[in-house]
Amino acid sequence: MEGLKTVFETEKIKFAELTELFIPEYLRSVKEDNVASLLGISEEEAEEDEIYWIRMNIEKKAPVFPMIEKKTGEFIGSIELMDVHDSEGEISITIIEKMRDKGYGSDAVSAIVEYGMTELKLNRIILSVARDNPRAIHVYEKCGFREYGRTEEDVLMEIM
Repeated sequence: MEGLKTVFETEKIKFAELTELFIPEYLRSVKEDNVASLLGISEEEAEEDEIYWIRMNIEKKAPVFPMIEKKTGEFIGSIELMDVHDSEGEISITIIEKMRDKGYGSDAVSAIVEYGMTELKLNRIILSVARDNPRAIHVYEKCGFREYGRTEEDVLMEIM
C-alpha cells in the first residue's frame, strides 16, 4: 500500500499507522466475518459503524494497527490496545479468514505486548477470549498470557 507508515514490525508483519487508506480493507473484513448478522444489524449499518470507529481511532491517535504481510504487502487484519489507562491495556485482534492458521496471531500478539510494555510503559495487558476457542487460548498462553478468571463465555487472561 502506498503512503503506509510503519510504526513497528516483526520478521513477517508490518504494523501500520491507522489511516483512512485502510477503510476498504476493514470493510472487506467486516463483510467476510458477517459482522452485521452477528450484531443483528444491516450490512450498511455495520459498514457505517466501522468507518466511524476507524475515524474516531485516527482522531484519538489510538494504538490501533492494521497488519500488513511483509512478503506480499497484503492486509492481514488488525490489532489494538484498548482502554489504555493506569499502566494497563486490553488486546483485541482480528485476522482475516484467509490469513488464519499461518502463525500471524502469535507473531502479532508478541509484538503488541512488546510495543505496549516498551513504548506505552504498560505494566499489565489483559484480554478475553471465548472459552470455546482453545486454539486462541493456546496462542495467548504461548505468548506468555495466563488465565486470571472466567465468565460464563470467556477466559480472562493477562501478562505482566
